[in-house]
Amino acid sequence: MVLGFSIALIIFSLLMILLVLLHKGKGGGLSDMFGGGAMSTGGGSAVAERNLDRITIVVGVGWFACIIVLGLVLKYKS
Repeated sequence: MVLGFSIALIIFSLLMILLVLLHKGKGGGLSDMFGGGAMSTGGGSAVAERNLDRITIVVGVGWFACIIVLGLVLKYKS
């Protein structure tokens, strides 16, 4: 059980990293410092951005639930 949740946590973590990196920069942060602000004016599909937001939220909730369940399993295992 611990192994299964550990593997799920690793998968959710990698998905979260990937999804956060796919998001468009909003400006004013590190992306502007390295010249990313000039390229962000190209625009993208608002539907794709909303879907990416939804997928990120679902994966984030799964990641959080995995951490909670894994913590409870490890706490009450002994």
